[in-house]
Amino acid sequence: MAVPVFTRRDVEAAVPPGRAYDAVRDAFEAHARGEWTMQPKLYVTNYPAGDFRAMPALGGGHALLKWVTSFPGNPSRGLPTVSGLVVLSDAETGLVEAVLDAGAVTALRTGAAAAIAAETLGTAGPVAVIGVGVNGRAAATSLKERGREVSLWDVDRERARAVAAELGVGTAPSQADALGAPVLVTVTPGKQILLPEGSLQPGQHVSLMGADGPGKAEMAVAEIARARIFCDEWEQASHGGELAAAVEAGAINAADVTELGRVLTGEAAGRGTDEEITIFDSTGLAIQDLAIAIVAFERAEELELVRIDL
Repeated sequence: MAVPVFTRRDVEAAVPPGRAYDAVRDAFEAHARGEWTMQPKLYVTNYPAGDFRAMPALGGGHALLKWVTSFPGNPSRGLPTVSGLVVLSDAETGLVEAVLDAGAVTALRTGAAAAIAAETLGTAGPVAVIGVGVNGRAAATSLKERGREVSLWDVDRERARAVAAELGVGTAPSQADALGAPVLVTVTPGKQILLPEGSLQPGQHVSLMGADGPGKAEMAVAEIARARIFCDEWEQASHGGELAAAVEAGAINAADVTELGRVLTGEAAGRGTDEEITIFDSTGLAIQDLAIAIVAFERAEELELVRIDL
């Protein structure tokens, strides 16, 4: 059978940011209700170079396996940090339905998750995005699509200005200004702490998108402990996300953390007051990738795609 192959450009053409937002939100809710399932992300590490990740999921009549990498040093070689493939299969027959570029799928679902968390757990104020690589750009795009006022900051100021001009958003005057925004989205490699103890102000929300693997962190453990904590999925976040160090230190446990999907379904409470500090730890879920892949596959007949015989 001829299987459609979605390149990065094909994925982007098939799934606009607004549609990605809706699909990922629905996936969070379906997972919270137990309708969509996944196993924990499997890491195959080759540190300090990077790691490989295998991510399976089942839902909506489809199954998915994502084989994706994170090699932070690649941009200095002119190579992408994230690369790999997503394989989508029919859940009833087991047959492969589509193959998709993992980098594009990852960017779309990361951007959507950042915006969903910011809207659900943050205030209505301006949003600063720190880190404007592929996933940071996607987060800014999704937030702008939702009508938010967005500013960007990156250690590479020229890159920040270029991306801001491309997206039609602003740039923060300094890192300190960005970190002080009412709503903050951090999309960095997670190699250094951006938010030390005592840095967050009453009412701030932070979507922590960068620390998606063991040993990475964007926020100090003590600062995590003083916030109202949310995550995408506890099992994954407690072992390989921003929360892992806080769990290991005994600063937090499962009772201190609420999964975003439960807030979206109304099963759990979100932000309590305008003065509450909230944080969201995103580790990236296979069910989010599944949501994007399904949307793309549904548009396969509309696009001029390469097809391969398997």
